[in-house]
Amino acid sequence: GQIVYSITEETERGVSIGNIAKDLGINAATLSSRKFRMITGSSKQYFNIDVGTGALTIKEPIDREQVCELKSACFLNYELVLENPLELYRIEFKVLDINDNSPIFPQSEYHVKVAEFLSPGARFTLPTAQDSDEGSNSVQNYTLSPDEHFCLEMQTHGDGSKYPELVLEKALDREQQDTHRLILTAKDGGNPPKSGDVQVIVTVLDTNDNAPEFEHSVYRASILENSPNGTLVVRVHATDLDEGPNGEVRYSFSNSTAADLQQMFLIHPHTGEVTVNGVLAVQRPLLEMLIEARDKGAFGMSSTAKLLVEITDVNNHAPEITIASLSSPIPEDAVPGTVIALLSIMDKDPGENGKITCQIPANLPFQLKPSLENYYSLVTSGLLDRELISEYNITITATDLGSPPTTTQKTLWVQISDVNDNPPVFTADACNISVEENNPLGAFLYRVSASDPDVGENGRVSYVLRNSTVAGNALASFLSVSLANGSIYAKRAFDFEQFRSFHFQVEAKDNGSPALSTAITVNVYISDKNDNAPAILYPISQNGSIAVEVVPRLADEGYLVTKVVADDDDNAQNAWLSYHLAQSSDSTLFHLVPHSGELRTTRSMRFTDLLKHKVVVVVRDHGDPPLSSTVTVGILLADSLPQALPDFDDSGEPPPLLNATNLYLIVSLACVACVFAAFLLFLVFARL
Repeated sequence: GQIVYSITEETERGVSIGNIAKDLGINAATLSSRKFRMITGSSKQYFNIDVGTGALTIKEPIDREQVCELKSACFLNYELVLENPLELYRIEFKVLDINDNSPIFPQSEYHVKVAEFLSPGARFTLPTAQDSDEGSNSVQNYTLSPDEHFCLEMQTHGDGSKYPELVLEKALDREQQDTHRLILTAKDGGNPPKSGDVQVIVTVLDTNDNAPEFEHSVYRASILENSPNGTLVVRVHATDLDEGPNGEVRYSFSNSTAADLQQMFLIHPHTGEVTVNGVLAVQRPLLEMLIEARDKGAFGMSSTAKLLVEITDVNNHAPEITIASLSSPIPEDAVPGTVIALLSIMDKDPGENGKITCQIPANLPFQLKPSLENYYSLVTSGLLDRELISEYNITITATDLGSPPTTTQKTLWVQISDVNDNPPVFTADACNISVEENNPLGAFLYRVSASDPDVGENGRVSYVLRNSTVAGNALASFLSVSLANGSIYAKRAFDFEQFRSFHFQVEAKDNGSPALSTAITVNVYISDKNDNAPAILYPISQNGSIAVEVVPRLADEGYLVTKVVADDDDNAQNAWLSYHLAQSSDSTLFHLVPHSGELRTTRSMRFTDLLKHKVVVVVRDHGDPPLSSTVTVGILLADSLPQALPDFDDSGEPPPLLNATNLYLIVSLACVACVFAAFLLFLVFARL
């Protein structure tokens, strides 16, 4: 936006001009928070803005003639920059002229030499006054103090500018009066008007009645602004019809020519050659000088011609890039079109040499947009990702349209600030860990690790267990996880026989706002340890007594006495069972099948076999080291189940010396022996 204020020069301090917040439609209360500032190319600050109300007042009185010199229109240009969001307004102050300067003549007195023989109507150039004011406040007319010999007339140059001439009205008589003192007054058109005076001293001379005459009333020339010293600008020429010294012409700059131009150029007094004498450091494209031609007569006469010199620009100024405002760092979630920087790019050369094209590299997510005159905005044109590129060096190239063109480059360093747009990431969705049962409390089990490409708090990851249960109990009673590094520890010993596996989730959460999280599933497999001895399921001893099996006496070889049945809560080889006879009262009578636990007879029963037998069976697993259990089995040899079972003690019991069968045998043998003895006695007695 743009706004124009008009103020008169020399306005006093503190005078209100307007309310800039109201005029631009800005909330005055936000001026301070939005870091407003006024930017100007002037070295002096002429205005104040009240940050609370937006009132615009005069800080320093403005001297229009000092600020704008000879410009017809005087403007002070300011840029008002506001941030959050970034806005730019152009403010122009038109400084109105007041009649505060009087006309001034270059010299305090001016000498004119007039030959006494000149006829009425002779004319003499008078100095012109300078008035720094503009328009009607500048010089409007001249007056001359009354004198019977002279009057004042205004003449016009070829370019339309006017100048005063002294006109001889009555012939002079040097012998009566050789000097005439006149007052030339220049008046401006102000209200009230101001004036300036110069004394014109007219010396009456004899002879030399012809003034030099220039070939042209106006000379025009064009030179390059970088022309070196000694460069010829133009050659002026004037002729004088007089002879001798009265016809010899000398050239010089008129006193009305500005002093800086007289230093910038030299004119040869004899040849009339105007040459460059210094650096042509002027901003005006057209320079105006008055050249005076004066003869060498005792009563030297003169005339003037105007020299107009056009300075041709040679593109000797490179574009200037100024950073008016820069926002860095910018968040990576900035939407396309976000203003990052405000740049002032200008070229002091005029015309095509001062026109500029600007660009930045095409492979960047930024673009330059023209704003106000000579201003560009650097805005985002795409999405930013700090995790891919965290900073940009943006080279701004400004090239003018001169021939050859000149180029200026400026690099902006723009940092991208992080936003929490990335959750923590695990290397896998799940992981498996194996834990041996009966682990110690606090044992380290595993460490999960997640990475977060964000930085700072947005990238700081912490770990927690997600709520779940294991075997009906809270997960937190089994495990704990380190908040800082994801290490998982056991809070109790695991029992393979209770449960063999379970799973849970560890959540990784960053510290952003809002926080982002992800989880990994951890599968825990509990490995078996040989911590359970085989359990004897059959035969079972009751009340400390030995289990008894009854075997018929007529049992054949391979008769199944009993089968030892055992179980082991462990797994795999820790639960593989084998059966062994650790002790037997008769090792020839029984044997045990190692893998099935079957106790069988090795042979048929004999009458000489003991009635009671005892065997000790060892059941052993294949763990490392192996565990075992034993069972003692009592075996009773009988034809029928007895009403009461005998005791089976550890010492065993020898068989009875006489039982019914043995007694029958003994009696039978005794009878046979008696019969045989009687038969022998009979034979003996018979032979006798």
